[in-house]
Amino acid sequence: MIKYFTEDIKFAYKGKAANNRWLRFVAGAEMKKIGDVNIIFCSDNYLLDINMKYLQHDYFTDIITFDYCEGDSLSGDLFISVDSVRENAGFYNDSFVTELRRVMVHGLLHLIGYDDHTPEEQKTMRAKEDYYLSCRHSVTGE
Repeated sequence: MIKYFTEDIKFAYKGKAANNRWLRFVAGAEMKKIGDVNIIFCSDNYLLDINMKYLQHDYFTDIITFDYCEGDSLSGDLFISVDSVRENAGFYNDSFVTELRRVMVHGLLHLIGYDDHTPEEQKTMRAKEDYYLSCRHSVTGE
């Protein structure tokens, strides 16, 4: 089950049912299934605190993924900074909604097992994000 929450901000995510169908599609295409996935929308500062406390990283980021997966079942917490998503959308000249979807699928890809530490891993991750974003309309009708 995919659940949505907010911490320290007011943010209403519309289209949860369609998003859930899409994320289940992504999981299935990667031979996984959705377990308990929490998507938590927050501010830059909230995510920075998590980054410093749990990862000892003193910098802003758009998402932090905590992996609780067991076997083929994807479970975890995806903390997403709405501030950073908005900023990145402008930087990449994309819509906020598209960038938010990219960040959500990025977090799910981490749960699946993809990483992005090396340039090659980053290239693979971006290709997967692009592919699954391109599939979204056929899965959701949006």
